[in-house]
Amino acid sequence: MRLQIVNSKNATSLYVIKSIRVNGKNTSKVVEKLGTVAELSKLHADPIAWAKEYVAELNCKEKEMQRETIVKFSPQKQIPLDEQVAFNGGYLFLQKIYHQLGLNKICSQIKKNYKISYSLDDVLSRMIYTRILFPSSKRAALELSKKFIEQPTFDLQHMYRALEIIAKEHELIQASLYKNSLKVFPRNTKVLFYDCTNFFFEIEQEEGLKQYGYSKEHKPSPIVQMGLFMDANGIPLAMSINPGNTNEQTTLKPLEKQIIKDFELSQVIVCTDAGLASTANRRFNSISNRAFVTTQSVKKLKLFLKNWALDPNDWKLIGHSKTFHLSDIQQEISSECDPDILNRVYYKQRWIKEDGLEQRLVVTYSPKYALYQKNIRNRQIERAEKLINLGGAKVNKKKQNDFRRFVQSRAYTSDGETAEKTTFFLNQDLIEKEALYDGFYAVCTNLEDPIQDILKINQGRWEIEESFRIMKNQFKTRPVYLKRDDRIKAHFISCFISLLVYRLLEKKLADRYSSEELISGLKDLNFHMLKGEGFIPSYTRTAMIDDLHFAFGFRTDFQILGDREMKKIIKSTKS
Repeated sequence: MRLQIVNSKNATSLYVIKSIRVNGKNTSKVVEKLGTVAELSKLHADPIAWAKEYVAELNCKEKEMQRETIVKFSPQKQIPLDEQVAFNGGYLFLQKIYHQLGLNKICSQIKKNYKISYSLDDVLSRMIYTRILFPSSKRAALELSKKFIEQPTFDLQHMYRALEIIAKEHELIQASLYKNSLKVFPRNTKVLFYDCTNFFFEIEQEEGLKQYGYSKEHKPSPIVQMGLFMDANGIPLAMSINPGNTNEQTTLKPLEKQIIKDFELSQVIVCTDAGLASTANRRFNSISNRAFVTTQSVKKLKLFLKNWALDPNDWKLIGHSKTFHLSDIQQEISSECDPDILNRVYYKQRWIKEDGLEQRLVVTYSPKYALYQKNIRNRQIERAEKLINLGGAKVNKKKQNDFRRFVQSRAYTSDGETAEKTTFFLNQDLIEKEALYDGFYAVCTNLEDPIQDILKINQGRWEIEESFRIMKNQFKTRPVYLKRDDRIKAHFISCFISLLVYRLLEKKLADRYSSEELISGLKDLNFHMLKGEGFIPSYTRTAMIDDLHFAFGFRTDFQILGDREMKKIIKSTKS
């Protein structure tokens, strides 16, 4: 800031002005009118000397972030046409993690191999920030990225060209991300969780990766399949994209071999659900210091193993040597029983050998899980009874967990003759059969570790399912509208990176907030820009915002952030 002396016909006026930059051009702005020399002479012996000291004091305060800002608004003056004054600053926290992961350096390394004029770093970073905060199509993402304080430097054509490069370099990107992430947050790769999901397209024609297969969302559309590895801390490790008609059991080994090679992992335990636990996958993870833990359906066990699993004798309680009879345990179960009883986990185990593979079968019984399954089934039975009372319409549409599976129809009399009217009734045999499995859960493993350690490993699977939920619901990863296979792969790689950035954000806040709370808070972290002055926060300061500021080492919650202060914050997010 500096003093400006303006001489006119009637008086000499003193102003405090400062240089600002608007739309790439230098201009000046009046910060404060001090008055005329005649007016100030009544208060100060030397008005000009006083004014110079006052300006020097303002500069000192501004440097120390202590100068108060005075802004005048006129109800008679219209706001400029097409001038953006509202900006989102929530992306700054994502940007900090993006740079901690070295994604800007990865982009620079990749760019050396391609003749491109645009900034690959700028394109990828905006794809990630918008995917987390404002998920949309690629075209819309470009426009939405203009909400950020830092404006994009690329065009839509550059975004599509970048997708092709990202797809080609996906192995380098994933390997580099893992290596760089070790400096951001501890990675526990002793246990790896693997699961598959699929994403649908709003088309009907199969082509390339887009193939008809079993859709987990029951959509009659072509799909692609994603395989995802996650470490024991719940942080994504690696992913692969396969055609929608691929048997998901065959996707584990290729990706696992890749990460063992690229990430230099030697001793791992791979945990999967029953759908991915083929004999080939179990055998692969029974060699070279590898192991497996996988869920096992009690209903699908061989008859002699099923009889052993459901036998009420010889049940043990973790941490005790005494054996229990299942009937004694079940008699104590009720919704009002002692929580200590409900939370107990009983087990039995044995080693089995099938197809030349030795593995340990562990069956557990949980009173709490048994009560949960019983309550769900009772509600389904109530719905089935209501349907029967209404005449049993649409009972043929039965899915695995549909309440209509309990509705049975009969179109003949007890003598075997055709009845005039179909009758509907509850299938009591099915109800009793399903009740036999209440509370039972089984896993197979080749580990010899204590039971509680095996069960603890398996309990971690929920986080990979949660990751898929975040991608589909919060990140709106589907439906996919891209056509070319390379662009489809790049789309999911950017979604994978977004998931990694988001999960690390959660870890920095010690998992205290849900994905809905966290993403919503970042989306609402907006600022109003005052030309030449800075940014006024227009968000509600909350405990979560305070936690974000504390975790990332900068604050945006002052009544106004000067341009210089905002530049310092932006610079700190890129260090």
